[in-house]
Amino acid sequence: MKTLLAFCFIVMFITGRGQQQALLLTAFTQSYAEENTGNYSAAIKTLKSVYNEDNYEVNLRIGYLHYMAGLFTESLTYYQRCIALMPYAIEARMGLVLPAAALGNWSMVENEYKKILVTDPQNSIANYRMGLLLYGRKEYTSAYPYFEKVVNLYPFGYDALLMFAWTHLQLGKYREAKVLFQKVLLYSPGDASALEGISLIK
Repeated sequence: MKTLLAFCFIVMFITGRGQQQALLLTAFTQSYAEENTGNYSAAIKTLKSVYNEDNYEVNLRIGYLHYMAGLFTESLTYYQRCIALMPYAIEARMGLVLPAAALGNWSMVENEYKKILVTDPQNSIANYRMGLLLYGRKEYTSAYPYFEKVVNLYPFGYDALLMFAWTHLQLGKYREAKVLFQKVLLYSPGDASALEGISLIK
């Protein structure tokens, strides 16, 4: 009798999980279709019909949809739930910086990039954006190692190479800056920013 009851319970559990998965798949599929038409509120509503605050994927998707809808504070809430559920998830932190930046909360943005780099020190996006934040504050010495790391990982990547050149220029390292600007011109012949940088070197 106990064996039969246990078997029935397992069957009910598996059936329930299968039904839940089917509902999630339907909701996600519909939300993508609604997003493609620009109807973010409908896409959010669809996912909220299957919402479970312990579901990482649903929270991540709803956070993104709120961001796309311009509901930045609400977006933060869902991304923060994702981080609480999976603290090492880089994608959730990358998502969170979008509404944080839109709200002008640069300390939160910087904090999240630093946390990403604790988990993944080689992350090129986080390193590059940290460099941009510091460069924008004219903290060129602090920006330098972030751009350097990205250029070491991607020696012929345009964005970091250009910013590394400008950082050298701002630090008075003119010879190195010129070499880097010339490399940028190999990637992007006639690049206005690289040509401007070279023109500033005496």
